[in-house]
Amino acid sequence: MEAKTLSERDQMRRGLHAMWSSVAGGWAEHADYADARAAATTARMLELAALQPGERVLELACGPGGLGLAAAERVGPNGEVVLSDVAPEMTAIAAERAAAAGVGNVSTAVLDLEDIDQPDGLYDAVLIREGFMFALDPAQAARELARVLRPGGRAVLAVWGPRERNPWLGLVFDAVSAQTGAVIPPPGVPGPFAQSDAHRLHSLLSEAGFEHVSVSEHPVPLRTRTFDEWWSRTTALAGPMAKILAAMPAEAVDGIRDRLVETTRPYTTSHGLELPGVSLIAAASLR
Repeated sequence: MEAKTLSERDQMRRGLHAMWSSVAGGWAEHADYADARAAATTARMLELAALQPGERVLELACGPGGLGLAAAERVGPNGEVVLSDVAPEMTAIAAERAAAAGVGNVSTAVLDLEDIDQPDGLYDAVLIREGFMFALDPAQAARELARVLRPGGRAVLAVWGPRERNPWLGLVFDAVSAQTGAVIPPPGVPGPFAQSDAHRLHSLLSEAGFEHVSVSEHPVPLRTRTFDEWWSRTTALAGPMAKILAAMPAEAVDGIRDRLVETTRPYTTSHGLELPGVSLIAAASLR
């Protein structure tokens, strides 16, 4: 029974890795937008990480690498930042962006945050922006973060807060569920709101051996000029959702879009759409 469970989990993990590879093109297209929207989150994460010149930093689930590139400025030319993701397509995008920006103190690696193929105690800081919630085994992922940090090392991660406080994406899930009759995300598949409980997130890090754990809310509103702009970006960047929508017939997708036109009306202003959003930012350190 245990071997079967492990096999099923491995299959799910491979499926998740393939899914992120399949949506890398959308992330490449909208990388600058994603960084701009997350700019305040990035600034707060770097403040909590307290990076110093010459330090070695690991970014996990890096996507296009915006957070890691910002960290590279903090650690300077004598420091090092490794941009990593489970999808090699994502790390290739991050490498291209680093080269285009002339950032020379970064490298890339294909790494799984639940099984980080790096030596113990190698890093001064580990950063994860909106990736930790997709771990199949978050307790194992938290232990891995602790393992690759040196004594005194810091971990800072951001995850999405409760679904009901993030209608910019929660409404999309509701519309897809209404159209298909299926629960989104499917049972057993970690989704964007899988780590939205601040107390649980605090416990995961504490139980992994971290000290001075803090979890705080951080507003991340989404403002966009038009519904179509929000719809195109969300369907391109929403990970598992993007893959689900891509597999649907056009008439079903049109039905979802029409439903969202109605459900987003309360958030329509003279400047466009203004949808609330909130992240949880966790910071912790090792003794």
